[in-house]
Amino acid sequence: MLLGGMLVLLLLGGAGPASAHAALRSTDPADGSVLKTAPRHVTLTFSESVALLDDSFRVYDPHNRRVRTGEAGHAPGASDTARITLPGKLGTGTFTVAWRVVSADSHPVSGAFTFSIGKPSPTTATAITQDTEDPATAGLYNIARYAAYAAAALLIGTLVFLAVCRPPHAGPLRRPVWAGWWTLLGATLALLVLRAPYEEGTGPAAAFDLQALTRAATGRPGLALLARLALLLILAALLPRLARRSRPTLTAGAVLAVGLALTWAAAEHASAGIQVPLAMTSSVLHLLAMAVWLGGLTALLITLRRGAEPVPPHVVTRFSRLAFASVTVLTVTGVYQSWRGLGSWEALTDTSYGRLLTLKLLAVTLLLAAAAWSRRWTNARQAAAEAPRAARERVPETAGAGGAPLPEARTVPPTDVPPADVTLADVPPTDVPPADPYRRALRRSVLAEVMAGVVVLGLTTALTSTLPGRAAAEASQPSAAVAPGLPTASVTTVPFRAGSHGGSVQITLDPGRVGRNAVQAVVYGPDGGLAAVPELRISFTLDAQKIGPLDSGVSDRGGYWGTDSLNLPIPGTWTMKVTVRASDLDQVSVSRQVRIDR
Repeated sequence: MLLGGMLVLLLLGGAGPASAHAALRSTDPADGSVLKTAPRHVTLTFSESVALLDDSFRVYDPHNRRVRTGEAGHAPGASDTARITLPGKLGTGTFTVAWRVVSADSHPVSGAFTFSIGKPSPTTATAITQDTEDPATAGLYNIARYAAYAAAALLIGTLVFLAVCRPPHAGPLRRPVWAGWWTLLGATLALLVLRAPYEEGTGPAAAFDLQALTRAATGRPGLALLARLALLLILAALLPRLARRSRPTLTAGAVLAVGLALTWAAAEHASAGIQVPLAMTSSVLHLLAMAVWLGGLTALLITLRRGAEPVPPHVVTRFSRLAFASVTVLTVTGVYQSWRGLGSWEALTDTSYGRLLTLKLLAVTLLLAAAAWSRRWTNARQAAAEAPRAARERVPETAGAGGAPLPEARTVPPTDVPPADVTLADVPPTDVPPADPYRRALRRSVLAEVMAGVVVLGLTTALTSTLPGRAAAEASQPSAAVAPGLPTASVTTVPFRAGSHGGSVQITLDPGRVGRNAVQAVVYGPDGGLAAVPELRISFTLDAQKIGPLDSGVSDRGGYWGTDSLNLPIPGTWTMKVTVRASDLDQVSVSRQVRIDR
């Protein structure tokens, strides 16, 4: 139930867009350009390597008819590009290119742009729109993805608990081990089947397309899922032997656990961006530490269940040390991964992402303090349990108060002596009543640690739906200093509605005077939160002087659209036209008046 609650938090918090997708850097032809002759190719360049789909490109002519093109591919020696060959005769007018690729972190990204041949022409027809994700497919994919995380935690954590903490009765823990194995197997199969419709943005029914399934299985995310299935099958054959706790078997189990963690790191955010080898190492350690801690807590709760036999103190002591080490690894790797997405120390206090990250770090610090307190508590309990043994080992040499000799010390028969490597604390006590107050207090302590972990996971999922600190810090910085006494920047909010998509665009002109201006445009959704659109164009026209339209040339800068090179030559009331493309060909244009002074 506790792991289920964590899964719900992950699903509710994971609805926002991920922050490590590939970003489009440039297009050839350039967006909005007017060419004298038809181009031979259309080439897109991204910030990281991308994988192509069977339908990565769709090109439409001025009459909204799809243009026959060649097969999509990469430019020679450039995996961060996508290229398609155009036919020899295209005609004149404005052409629209809709594209969709899969970024190196396994998430699909899409967009559209236009170019003209000869002269621009209006595009009035509307094609069927395609969102980046199909809601049903994305929902099922996310359920399977986070079920896999929870199952991995239960499987790996319970096995580590059995190997390290050595509870006297392993029978009750066999059920969670196999439950974790079967759940992880089912979730991995579901991810593999849903991979093709998830990449293509289609409904779940497309999962039955064998050709698409084959293509998805040969990509990097698909190969990682196949490797996970193979490791699970090997682990199933090894599970009966793990109960023997021999060194070769435990070593093989540890290798399989690292391999399972690598199947996540090799196909997700750690495999893209900066410092990839270090990021993948950090991701593997982070996942393993999470599994050992959360899965181990679950195993300890099962061991401490009501009505069970008393738990030897050494079990709790060993898990306390194991949990403290796991949470320490989580903290170190989590700080690194957060810095990797944050970008700078200043963003830690100047952005919402940084402030939320600070709250998470405080929660983790409190969790570490609770773990340290529990560790001291269990150490004291261990010492108290070993005290009777020390008393029995002392042999009296003198008489009592009156000089009378004390009774002869009883010698423990050899059959009662535990092995040399096992203390009396390792032997299950027989004189502890079922209603042991220590066990009740320990159960409450473990539940408190689990709930603190839920808070940390809740803050983590909130971070996934927050604008990354790197982009927010760049958006908040002015592009040029304003001299004292001069007018401040001009800010205009433009609401829009494009089909089923709506929201507003906040446009800042800095300094809002004659000459060179910087433009920053931030798109907000209907709920007031930051939103992403595939295309945004802003142009300026001065009708009184018949100047324009002047294209501002704003580009996507990761969280906002901007440019530093808009030149408005004379003062007056300019018409600012904002064109928002919410999906492939679903767009709207809205105009507002803007006053430009000298």
